[in-house]
Amino acid sequence: MKSHIRSLRARQILDSRGRPTIEVDVELQDGSLGRAAVPSGASTGAAEAHELRDGDPAVHAGLGVRRAVDHVNTELARALAGFDAADQEGADHLLRATDGTPDLSRLGANAILGVSLALCRAFAITSGQALHARIAELSGNPQAMMPMPMVNILSGGLHASRGMDVQDFLAVPVAARSIEEAIRHVAQVRASAATLMAQRGLPTLLADEGGLSPGFRTGRKALQFMVEAFEHAGFRLGLDMGIAIDVAASTLHAPDGRYDLAREGRVATAQEMIALFDEWVRDFPICSIEDGLDEEAWSDWQMLTEQLGSRVQLVGDDLFTTNAARLEKGIAARIGNGVLVKLNQNGTLTGTLDVIARARRAGYAAIVSARSGETEDPFIADLAVGCATGHIKIGSVRCSDRLAKYNQLLRIEEHTGAPFAGMSRYRAWQGNAS
Repeated sequence: MKSHIRSLRARQILDSRGRPTIEVDVELQDGSLGRAAVPSGASTGAAEAHELRDGDPAVHAGLGVRRAVDHVNTELARALAGFDAADQEGADHLLRATDGTPDLSRLGANAILGVSLALCRAFAITSGQALHARIAELSGNPQAMMPMPMVNILSGGLHASRGMDVQDFLAVPVAARSIEEAIRHVAQVRASAATLMAQRGLPTLLADEGGLSPGFRTGRKALQFMVEAFEHAGFRLGLDMGIAIDVAASTLHAPDGRYDLAREGRVATAQEMIALFDEWVRDFPICSIEDGLDEEAWSDWQMLTEQLGSRVQLVGDDLFTTNAARLEKGIAARIGNGVLVKLNQNGTLTGTLDVIARARRAGYAAIVSARSGETEDPFIADLAVGCATGHIKIGSVRCSDRLAKYNQLLRIEEHTGAPFAGMSRYRAWQGNAS
């Protein structure tokens, strides 16, 4: 009886952008308390689970989450009263059934997810487990693994008021041998980038995820600057550091099917976008391209995969939205070779674990990811370790909402001695650019 639910309670808190989000407490009969906070995205896919907002323009510009809070404190609290937290899958199925909609739009995916994650943490506490160990148990994973981080250095798109067309340029510390070394290396790169920008009179203001937003007019200029930052920090191009890109192409997609590269002052067809990526992959040590094309451009994604899939990781975020049906469609059509994993896109922990498991069976990379609107909750660090995805994308090594996750990874590595994934999960990685 000690692991049965005594109470649920939610509250409205603020995320890293100063916008409301939901935090949930689950208390068990023995007094164990699990708490979880729910992140929120800026560049969001149309097929994501529904984030419930109040819509009252007089309160937080309509972004309040009081209705979602009320749903936790009333309907969901009644539905789960006395439920055994040991049964995570059963609880998550009950949460979905209580909502009754495919996208969790009635009660809100933010309300559902807050309960799901807090429940997992509460049971880990009452059973004396580390959170990552509980997640490993739920996912059937026998061996924890420290993930290789991809770390935001330069930001554009919706993360930085469209200062650049491409949303993010990230550093991947390919030669690192531990999470501690990986974080230390990318921190050196981030510091070097800030120093170089200051020397050149470029702005060093922070974007949503802690990256820098210099406003380069072209993606090539941004990539060249990444190379300079690597070298300034003392790292060898492609041997010590690689580059990942988040294009967020759906935010560039115009009604006529082309892509509006406003900073460059031109539009591009899907074929021209693919040719551009091909050129970048030839000239720079790029190991991952995320959302290179629009979320509904399935045939174009097939062309992209045929041309680049053997040379680079092609990740679907808006394309797959941590949605099992969309991932299944992509696998069947041989589209991409990686899926970005965001808990709030799916809505429950069980659903998210199912997507990770399906990706693994298909040989797709699974990259656990934060959102642009984050909290100090480090849940995703434990998720990546417990599921042994080998990848994590948190943001930059700035701001407490990001550092909470990096610091949790450091603690886990110290306490467990779990092996570091390194580049082992980047199947297409070929090292230094030619």
